[in-house]
Amino acid sequence: MSGPSLRKEDSHSSIHEAALYEAKELKDLFRQCLKDDKREQALQVAEVAVEHWETRTLKHAEAEEEGLYQEMVKENPGLKRLVTQLTRDHDLMRRVVERMKDMLLSGKVDERMAVHMETLILVDEIHNEDEMNKLLNSVQTKMVKYGS
Repeated sequence: MSGPSLRKEDSHSSIHEAALYEAKELKDLFRQCLKDDKREQALQVAEVAVEHWETRTLKHAEAEEEGLYQEMVKENPGLKRLVTQLTRDHDLMRRVVERMKDMLLSGKVDERMAVHMETLILVDEIHNEDEMNKLLNSVQTKMVKYGS
């Protein structure tokens, strides 16, 4: 069962916005380290960025998949296609993070890592828009319609 904050658009949106803000800050810091030719610091920032994506966004995604999404489809089977798309977004983010981890293991801390960070941010932004506008909006509409 998902927590109540996952079903409330404002609360859920705040979770997304905070994680994205932090991801953007880490990406900017990483780029600055590259620009300043501070390879060791860039490596540390990249490690923190990977940890951030794993512990914040992807843990949140896991909670959505295990609770909220299943509940939503059970309540409204018409949302199955959308939930499949949202889950695919999560899978893409997981794959990009895995590539980042591989880059870290091989010591490849360069502009490609920044591109991966940008990709994660873009996919997450689009994902969050769809989740807010298509999935959670359907919950809010249903709640207003039925007086919940």
